[in-house]
Amino acid sequence: MFLKLKNPLVIFDLETTGTNVVNDRIVEYSFVKVMPDGSTIKNTDKVNPERPIPVESSLIHGIYDKDVKEKPTFKQVAKELSSFLHGCDLAGFNILKFDVPVLVEEFLRADVDFDISKRKLLDAQKIFHMMEKRTLSAAYKFYCDKELVNAHSAEADTLATLEVLDAQIKRYEGESLKDLKGKVLGTIENNVETLHQITNDNMVDLAGRFVFNDDGIEVFNFGKHKGQAVENVLKKESGYYDWMMKGDFPMDTKRKLTEIKLRGFQN
Repeated sequence: MFLKLKNPLVIFDLETTGTNVVNDRIVEYSFVKVMPDGSTIKNTDKVNPERPIPVESSLIHGIYDKDVKEKPTFKQVAKELSSFLHGCDLAGFNILKFDVPVLVEEFLRADVDFDISKRKLLDAQKIFHMMEKRTLSAAYKFYCDKELVNAHSAEADTLATLEVLDAQIKRYEGESLKDLKGKVLGTIENNVETLHQITNDNMVDLAGRFVFNDDGIEVFNFGKHKGQAVENVLKKESGYYDWMMKGDFPMDTKRKLTEIKLRGFQN
């Protein structure tokens, strides 16, 4: 391993029943402990989450209820795993936002002390996002192998975007596009309608305050009602409509909110 180590480094990944850090459970873990001398120790197994695994999650990671019904629960292996991780720093991809919080929650539920305050945490995804910029200049270099001259002048940016879009179609046509959860959004095709559908698949308002859920229902995408149907919230908490209409939200968002509210009166 090229990375210089003082302490053992455990690179890990979790498969879970879902993406909710608080409520979902681990169904599989894989820990690879890299020692300072470069040797490695693998520890991979499944655990029984003590609840049904949603089909949509199983379709992503391939683990079904039958695969874990005879497996121990996390609580039953928590002390053993804590011992395996003792004195180790942690690394992974997107671990800061997901894997580490999920792992800590599982240890807490098992009444096993798992202190991360003295551990170093390395997130490869964060380094990736910080180092590989998501700017038009970066896209122009990546797709067209050209340097963007006069960046942030309207015409230069417009012409560069035209070249980038054309290069994207040439590169990706026929490939499936998936979201972060593994859901297939569609296939890249050389027509505007399809590209619109896959890049705006759940958008309700332009600011993204509301989105369509998997059932095609408008839900809140922020705040205390995130994930709840907008129409239902407005019926139960009428003051929330007034709060948003008086708040610093875009006019487009307020217009969509009013449309949903008026539609609710008709149902």
